[in-house]
Amino acid sequence: MAIDAPPSSPKPASPYTRTNPFPGKLTINRSLCGEGSEKDTRHFEIDLTGWGLNYEVGDSMTVWPTNDPALVDQILKAICATGEEKVKSPKGTETTLREALFRDCRITQTTPKFLKMITERANAAPLLTELLDPERKEDLDRYLWGMEVIDFLTEHPSIKISPQEFVDVLAKLQPRLYSIASSLKAHPNQVHFTIDVVRYTSHGRQRGGVCSTFLADRAENGPVPVFPNASKFRLPEDGNTPIVMIGPGTGIAPFRAYLQERQATGAKGKNWLFFGSQKSACNYFYRDEFEAMEKDGLMTHLSLAWSRDQSQKVYVQDRMLENAAELWKWIEGEGAHFFVCGDARRMAKDVDAALRKIVQDQGGKDIDAANEYVEKLKSDKRYKRDVY
Repeated sequence: MAIDAPPSSPKPASPYTRTNPFPGKLTINRSLCGEGSEKDTRHFEIDLTGWGLNYEVGDSMTVWPTNDPALVDQILKAICATGEEKVKSPKGTETTLREALFRDCRITQTTPKFLKMITERANAAPLLTELLDPERKEDLDRYLWGMEVIDFLTEHPSIKISPQEFVDVLAKLQPRLYSIASSLKAHPNQVHFTIDVVRYTSHGRQRGGVCSTFLADRAENGPVPVFPNASKFRLPEDGNTPIVMIGPGTGIAPFRAYLQERQATGAKGKNWLFFGSQKSACNYFYRDEFEAMEKDGLMTHLSLAWSRDQSQKVYVQDRMLENAAELWKWIEGEGAHFFVCGDARRMAKDVDAALRKIVQDQGGKDIDAANEYVEKLKSDKRYKRDVY
């Protein structure tokens, strides 16, 4: 006589939320660039063992950074504080000034409250007072370019401000969103990122992107708080559907995840990747992986564009136009889905223009009909963009 098995207990809900992110551990921090690169692009891997959460390829991950402790020290010195003073943080919790500046406050970019404080307390800030006129917003933006909180504090040493007043004129430190560059099916309990580390010099000071330098320089010895952020930038449900992926630079991230997912699930759909960067010798991210996928047949086509390898700059949209007839066959004849990830300001616009030209020329349509066709691709969820 068969004995029924006891009902399985429901899986306990994960205790982690957006306001209580999972303390991931940085396990890999490696350069994706070779000698001679003008950029510092890195591959990061975060261990998620024990988190009890999930993500899908195409999603992004929220990362909570901390500030550069050296910059915190500079600010404390500028306002004549020890850092041990008790304050209420932007989160409303009691803490020390040092901890508030390290974990809770945005200490790079200025705020309107901060600038107003400067004009009221500095002995010599008439220009800034004029620029705060709402009608001079463009002039103010130009003036503020490359300027940070520390610049105003050192430029106006006469300012006297209490620790709590100082915290109150700063904004809350915000987390950053990064496209996920891995599939859980290929890398269980991990999340991968492809990130440009931002470093530059302005007004005689070395600057850095808060979260990118946190991961590159400061995350090795402490937790990396993360939480998934669901997206609509998802693969088609039918694994037989062909996909076209346009992902230059760090825009490659979700497409690495797509390809890993399709490889892990045995999806039969064709895959065409357009990738571009500055130089093939030092900016061909994940070269070994992609060439192996091409050799194995997972990658049907791999179209590459290098802007600095020849006198005439070549971009992904140029490669699209060179392959116009085949692209049109995939989109119109085979129902391919078209994905774009990366720079919104220029690349995504140029890619969109190239797509509309291909539809017009290869489909024998006038401009209005081509635009209507592309808009229908969007409404049918066959043309998706993740741009920033």
